[in-house]
Amino acid sequence: MAEIRPQHGPQEAFLASPADIAIYGGAAGGGKTWALEFEPLRHVDKPGFSAVIFRRNAVQVRNPGGLWDASMKIYPGLKATPLSQPMEWLFPSKAKIKFAHLDHETTVLDWQGAEIALICFDELTHFSESQFFYMLSRNRSTCGVRPYVRATCNPDADSWVANFISWWIDQETGLAIPERSGQIRWMIRLGDKIVWADSPDELKREYGDESLPKSVTFIASSLFDNKILMEADPGYLANLKGLSVVERERLLGGNWKIRPAAGLYFQRAWCPVVEAAPTDLQLVRYWDLAATEKIESNDPDFTVSVKMGRSKADGRIYILHCLSMRQSPFQVKSAVINIAGQDGRKMPLVLPQDPGQAGKAQARDFVRALYGYRVLTRPESGDKVTRFGPFSAQCEAGNVAFVRGEWNEELFTALEGFPAAPHDDHADACSGAYNFLTEKRPPMRFSRGGARR
Repeated sequence: MAEIRPQHGPQEAFLASPADIAIYGGAAGGGKTWALEFEPLRHVDKPGFSAVIFRRNAVQVRNPGGLWDASMKIYPGLKATPLSQPMEWLFPSKAKIKFAHLDHETTVLDWQGAEIALICFDELTHFSESQFFYMLSRNRSTCGVRPYVRATCNPDADSWVANFISWWIDQETGLAIPERSGQIRWMIRLGDKIVWADSPDELKREYGDESLPKSVTFIASSLFDNKILMEADPGYLANLKGLSVVERERLLGGNWKIRPAAGLYFQRAWCPVVEAAPTDLQLVRYWDLAATEKIESNDPDFTVSVKMGRSKADGRIYILHCLSMRQSPFQVKSAVINIAGQDGRKMPLVLPQDPGQAGKAQARDFVRALYGYRVLTRPESGDKVTRFGPFSAQCEAGNVAFVRGEWNEELFTALEGFPAAPHDDHADACSGAYNFLTEKRPPMRFSRGGARR
C-alpha cells in the first residue's frame, strides 16, 4: 500500500496538534473529512483502543462520498474489516473505529457508560452545545491513549461554535486570524459558562487544581490548502464561486460573521429588464399559496405566482410574470383556475403541498379543479434561505432577466428585502420555479386528472 500522509499546511498541523480539543476547517474543501478519518490510525495497533466519528444523522454518514464511503478508501489497506451494522471497522489488534450519529438531543444518553478514547465530530456546528459537552464526559480511556477530541466545521454565525472559537476569529471581518491558527488556549466549564485562560496554571490558581483545564485550538483551512482536490477537481472552485453571496462567503471565504440580510441575496442591478423573452423557453407557473384575506387589522402572507422560463439554447432564466394577492381561499382558488386558463393547458403548474392531511386534501382539491391541466403538487424541503440560494447565485451572475411589466417593481422590492422582510412569499415562488426548472428528475407523466403519476 502506498504511504498515506497528510498534506503540508493546516491538515498536517491539525493532525500534529497536542490539544485536548482541536477544531479544524472553517471553510469547504480543506480536506476535513480525510483528516478526521486519518486521525485514529495512529492508535489502531493498541488493543482496546476505540474511536467514534459522529455526524448529526445517519443519512449523512452513509451519503455518497460521506464518512463511510471515504473510510473505504483508507482502512482496507490496513487490514481492517468493515462491519456494516453497526458501521465500524475492526483492526487486527481488536482496535475499533466506529461511525455513529446523534440524531436527537437525547441520543447522547445512548452513550451512557461508554469509554471512548477519541471522539470526533464531523461538522461540529450541526451538533448542539449540550451534546458536545455531554460526550466529553464519555471521553475516557484505559488503553494507554490519552483521551482527546477532534472536530471539523464550516462557518455558521449563529452556532455555539462561533462563540466557542471566537478568540481565533477576527470579530470585525469574520475571518480567521492567521497568526492565531493552531495556538492553544485553556478552558474550564462552570455550569454553562466557559472560562478561558492562556495557561492551565492561570485557571488552577483561580479555581483550584481540581478544575482540570482542557486545552483547545482552532486550525483554519480552505480549499486553497487542499492541492490534491484542486488538481483532481478543478471545477469545485467554480462550484463554490457560483453559490449565493452568503454561502460563498462562508464556504469559500471562511467568514464566521456573515448572516442572511436584505440586499445580500438579491439586488435589482443584477438583473436586466428585457422587452421580450425568447421563444425556446421551458416554462413553469409556480404558486406559493396563502389564503387569508387582507383587512385593516392583519398582515397576512401573500399568494404569489411566478411564471418563469429557462432558455434551451443557453440556460438563461426569464421571469415573464408575477401576480400577488391577499384574498380568501375561494378567491385564491378562482385566481389559480383563471390564470391557468390564460396560460393554456400545456403550461406546467406547480403548487406546494403543506405537510399533514390538510395539505394533502388541499392538493387533491386543486388537482380536481384543474382537470385537464398539467398540475404537480409537491412538498418543499429545506429552509427558505437555502432554497433561494441557487436562484440568488444566478441573479448575481447576471443569468436572470425580467420581462418588462407593471409587476417588476413589486417583485424587485420584495426580493431585495429577503430574508429580513416580514414576508418571503415572492422569494419562495421564485426559488420554487427556478428549482423546478433546473432540478434533475425523470420526465413528468400526468394522469387524466392532471396530477403527476
